[in-house]
Amino acid sequence: MKVSCYTPHVKIPQEPTFSSDKARFFLQNCNNFKQLKQIHARIIRFRLTHDQLLIRKLCQISSSYGKLNYSSLVFDQLDSPDTFTWNVMIRACNTSGSPEKAIVLFKEMMCHGLVTDKFTYPFVVNACIASDDVDFGRVVHGVSIKMGFWSDVYVQNNMMNLYFKCGRDVVDDGWKVFDKMRVRNVVSWTTVIAGLVGCGRLDTAREVFEKMGSKNVVSWTAMIDGYVKYGNPIMAFDLFERMLLDDVRPNEFTLVSLIKACTDLGSLKLGRRMHDFALKNGFEVGPFLGTALIDMYSKCGSLDNAVKVFGLMKVRNLATWNTMLTSFGVHGFRDEVLHLFEEMERVNVVPDAITFVGVLSACVQMNDLEEGRKYFSLMTEHYGITPIFEHYTCMVELYVRANELDEICTLENTMSLSMKASHNVAELLQESKLTRIDDIEKLIHKYYRNSDLSELVLDHSATPTQPNFNRPYLTLLA
Repeated sequence: MKVSCYTPHVKIPQEPTFSSDKARFFLQNCNNFKQLKQIHARIIRFRLTHDQLLIRKLCQISSSYGKLNYSSLVFDQLDSPDTFTWNVMIRACNTSGSPEKAIVLFKEMMCHGLVTDKFTYPFVVNACIASDDVDFGRVVHGVSIKMGFWSDVYVQNNMMNLYFKCGRDVVDDGWKVFDKMRVRNVVSWTTVIAGLVGCGRLDTAREVFEKMGSKNVVSWTAMIDGYVKYGNPIMAFDLFERMLLDDVRPNEFTLVSLIKACTDLGSLKLGRRMHDFALKNGFEVGPFLGTALIDMYSKCGSLDNAVKVFGLMKVRNLATWNTMLTSFGVHGFRDEVLHLFEEMERVNVVPDAITFVGVLSACVQMNDLEEGRKYFSLMTEHYGITPIFEHYTCMVELYVRANELDEICTLENTMSLSMKASHNVAELLQESKLTRIDDIEKLIHKYYRNSDLSELVLDHSATPTQPNFNRPYLTLLA
């Protein structure tokens, strides 16, 4: 008997195609680095690595996740990256905090004979500024002229910015670039004004400012900020009045500069007027403006208003928390400092060295060595913050008050070599106000055996005043 076997025809489904359009779609909707690597794997599998638009997107996204090495590996796989792709990679190095690598890439780009475009130079200039390499910046300037960009306003504005940002020694070069420009736009004028202000040449900046035809909010703010920065707040407000008469609406930076001027003048009345102006004109009290207001109110003697601003802020950054914490400390509210720090940790705000200066200072005010030890340990061991001189000063003060001079020597083990080179035990003694000569000698010989006691000049005339801790500010923060 013949038996026939029937094998049905089975069509095995093939893997769906993965086009460049699909890859771009997935990259635009990528949420994390793991997803990015999966998309990259499919790009390789479907042989799309020749698509430079995809490669540029991969480099941009991976560098935004802090994976610059991965971006470099992707970039290095390209046989002949075009100018646009080189620009993207140079920019990625800059934004990732590797300006030196950006400069190296530009040099490689030149060695490969690639033709630069007008967008190449701002990225390289920013790298020179970040690495403080004005000498190579001059080379870049020369290359831009040789490549025919000597009259390009966009490129020349960036060259001006290079010289102004690299210090007073080369500010004249920035001025020469501006002076030789045949065509100038608003950015050109604003750049030279801000550059001259930044280098302290207020009179020259003012002359240029007055010659500027159409002044925008950036140029007004640059001049106002310059007068505040160099100690002329009255002139800053005079300019602000002119600005309003010219019907130019100020921005947040303008207001912050003027609030700093109020702080410098110590004028609470003027500070309140600026606060009211901000609210009436629809400015949101965000981290930048709010922090300036807290600082102003605190320094002008109105801690109540500072606390109110802090409590009403929907978004706070680290500077906001530090300013409020420092304000409590300056006004003598030591308990509030520690409670605010606890609240800061509760909402997952990571403190920095400045935060702990305020916290340890509060421990000194409370004369609480155990709390000081706890927070010093928390700072160094949990948060990994390297102690600065102010932290050591607080700890020395606490040990001296507790008569535990032997413990001071243990701090030397945590002190960096640069710290030891910059500050000596005499400065710590000056802050600590030691009075007994045998204690002074004991501390000196343990900390710096070669120190000469006769070289120290200690001033004990100043005695700290005791602050008043009656007002319950914690309830206002709830």
